[in-house]
Amino acid sequence: MPVVPTNELCTSEEDLQGQIQAEGPVEAQLLGAEAEDASTPLASFPPVSSSSAIGDAEFLFMQALNGMTTQLLEFLILKYGTKEPIFQAEMLNTVLRDNQAHFQVIFRKATHCLQLSFGLDMKEVDHREHIYVMVPVLGLTLNEMQRDEQSIPKAGLLVAALSLIILAGDRISEEKVWGALSKMEVFPGIQHCIYGEPKELLTQVWVRAGYLKYRQVRYSHPARYEFLWGPRAYAETSKQKVKDYLRKINGRGPRFFPPRWA
Repeated sequence: MPVVPTNELCTSEEDLQGQIQAEGPVEAQLLGAEAEDASTPLASFPPVSSSSAIGDAEFLFMQALNGMTTQLLEFLILKYGTKEPIFQAEMLNTVLRDNQAHFQVIFRKATHCLQLSFGLDMKEVDHREHIYVMVPVLGLTLNEMQRDEQSIPKAGLLVAALSLIILAGDRISEEKVWGALSKMEVFPGIQHCIYGEPKELLTQVWVRAGYLKYRQVRYSHPARYEFLWGPRAYAETSKQKVKDYLRKINGRGPRFFPPRWA
């Protein structure tokens, strides 16, 4: 199982919010939730005597939370590859061990990152025993096609692309896509820790699979290109599902919407 360096990845995905100016009527803005985690009360920390010491303690605590979140994510991705159900008791005893008091915060951060980065939703299938399974977001079958113990789910990038297309009015220039994805540290021609070579995925692999259309902008000289939804995206999901998904990840309330849509 490859190591998943996720401690900075998920926060960088939130920076996509506001990068695309929508050209048509849209009802959601992309990827901007979970900021409240940065202000999690540090009730378990001992009293400190100065504001400087408080700041240092909070920084160290957040660093520790990020490290534990990364460990939990690596465990969850491994479980996804092996198709095994996930028991809360196993997460507590195998991954968190002496840090079980912070489970809810770490679990929330990890599941948020699963959605944004890997295109996976965590579903609780047994509420009494707290047993979970991971399923692809939006009904996309992309992750299931790749699923094995050595692969890392890549559908988070596809979901970002499909969302950007909707936010831009059903088509978006290639330049705007890379401008937005650069906020996630995703660049064309540069290997990414999760997505590999992203330009190949967006302009070749997922075009052949039917999820995206990649075509030259009409009458553009020199040639410029744009992205649209492909037929497989329409078959497996819908624009309304994407909009609902964006509402969900954007913070559970209208304060995360652009002012004109709040």
